[in-house]
Amino acid sequence: MEYSHDLRLFFRKKRRQRNLAILAMISGIASAAALAVSVPSMTLAASNMASTKFEKCSGGHRIACVIDGDTLWIDGTKVRIADIDAPEISEPKCASELALGNRATERLIELVNKGPFELQAWPGRDKDRYGRALRVLVRNGHSLGDILVSEGLARTWTGRREPWC
Repeated sequence: MEYSHDLRLFFRKKRRQRNLAILAMISGIASAAALAVSVPSMTLAASNMASTKFEKCSGGHRIACVIDGDTLWIDGTKVRIADIDAPEISEPKCASELALGNRATERLIELVNKGPFELQAWPGRDKDRYGRALRVLVRNGHSLGDILVSEGLARTWTGRREPWC
């Protein structure tokens, strides 16, 4: 049985679409599996944290300290809290940004010193353009960043910085 040229093209196109759909599904499953396997997640257990007290960063060697409302050092790794944006304190654009940034920094110090928390990977990106590890800080299933947002000390991260002044 011979098909017309148009029918052959139609069936070829349908086969190509089906093959692409199957390939996309396989690729999606493989990506999800790879992400699940490679997602860095570590718990800062109470035993590890018993002797560690976070303070505001100062000086050279940084192991466990808070830089500002959305950046800290944990076990010698610089971590950017991925789900929020807090006001700057190193180069604020106005006095109110500096004041709010200092309050966010102090509050973050309080939050991380309240007990053990987990570092969860930010989906799709491990590091930001400055080389900081992108992580969400989670305690009992709740983001510490969300606490800062609910208190008006930070914003939910939308993918770009917004002015604070």
